[in-house]
Amino acid sequence: MTADKNSVPDDFIPRLTEILGPRGIITDAADMAPYLLDERGSFEGKARAIARPSSTEEVAAVVRLCGECGVQIVPQGGNTGLCGAATPFEHGRELLISLTRMNRVREIDPLNYAITVDAGVILADVQKAASDADRLFPLSLGGEGTARIGGNISTNAGGTGVLRFGPARDLVLGLEVVLADGRIWDGLTALRKDNTGYDLKQLFIGAEGTLGIVTAATLKLFPKPRQIETAFIAVPSPQASIELLSQAREASGDRVVTFELIPRLPLEFAVRHIPDVRDPMTTPHDFYVLFELASSQAGNDLRGVMESTLSDAMQAELVLDGVIAESGAQAADFWRIRESLPEAQKYEGASIKHDIAVPVSRVADFLEQATAKVMEAVPGIRICAFGHVGDGNMHFNLAQPEGADGEAFKARREEINRLVHDVVVSMGGSISAEHGIGRLRKEELAHYGSDIGLDLMRRIKATLDPDGLMNPGKVI
Repeated sequence: MTADKNSVPDDFIPRLTEILGPRGIITDAADMAPYLLDERGSFEGKARAIARPSSTEEVAAVVRLCGECGVQIVPQGGNTGLCGAATPFEHGRELLISLTRMNRVREIDPLNYAITVDAGVILADVQKAASDADRLFPLSLGGEGTARIGGNISTNAGGTGVLRFGPARDLVLGLEVVLADGRIWDGLTALRKDNTGYDLKQLFIGAEGTLGIVTAATLKLFPKPRQIETAFIAVPSPQASIELLSQAREASGDRVVTFELIPRLPLEFAVRHIPDVRDPMTTPHDFYVLFELASSQAGNDLRGVMESTLSDAMQAELVLDGVIAESGAQAADFWRIRESLPEAQKYEGASIKHDIAVPVSRVADFLEQATAKVMEAVPGIRICAFGHVGDGNMHFNLAQPEGADGEAFKARREEINRLVHDVVVSMGGSISAEHGIGRLRKEELAHYGSDIGLDLMRRIKATLDPDGLMNPGKVI
């Protein structure tokens, strides 16, 4: 049965309620509303209902019912995505399946450095469960208090620890997935080595719910850090920050876990608009780096490593000034600056945002070339580029010129995107480093993706979801 019917059997909602029970379904418009608006407010859809299964078996039963009745499905975790992948379309014919009730930590194996959790477990709760077992789950991002691990996996989330630990893709050992035909694939292996054919889990990581619904995951854990040293430092240029990163990795035995570039303008926005955000230095500088080292060895002189690294960098004129945190509270103040940057930009009017990646060695070139392109196109545009320079991922965000018409500025989004993404692609980069494609970047992917790559993606989609049930209209 095809999945594009405008009508469904009259007994669809009663049968759905029979599967899930009254607590597992929402049909009231007011109660549905929070699920139907994306994090940035860019997309607002409608749905037949919100299904809230409490087990993998219930997810599978709902998917089978949808297949029988020709109802398309939008999976959703914490609804913290930034590209509209978890938001239904405006026609209202889809069923939104929220995984938030599936929030159980199934197993922790400290000696195997592994944890198995339901897809609806909040990321911060995965971190806490690992910490309680004297282990570290290193995926960390701004929305970790509400983001769900299934969504993190389905978007291949990045965050601040990618430099040391990799994105979500590198942290997954195994998955459990409900397929488009309602079957349950149990791939919850905790093995580090398994060479028995295709690595099927990789099909679903980063697929944004278009191939199946991730219902559980087995994740890698790491030794818990015993020492963390955090510094906020001023650098003369983005190129200097890249050279500093290379020196720091060598000097510390590759214990750099965070390396975030913050230009002056977004820092000023944060100080101006966000309570309790303060400039750590008395003298302003054009560029800063939030720099963190961590070690699982309690007796290691990590403070000395940080001090000697920065001292050598100052002599090499790679560092202008710096403050090493003297306490956890001071380190938290540094992090508050970085975490406030997206929020602070909202107070400066309309913005056009980019989530790009280039090779680390090309970050400075990208910033120079992309800045020149957009400033030529829009005189007075304000460049708020910041982000995970240590892994090549920059959030090249652009604020409207002061006093400009915000709607007119946003109307130029497609034009500005093309300018920025042309530079990215010319450097062998990615137009979406960590946020995914969803609805927001779908046309950009169609424009920049290789013909063969896109064909392979369509073939995989057609094989695993021949009726087009799973999150249609997203990614491809």
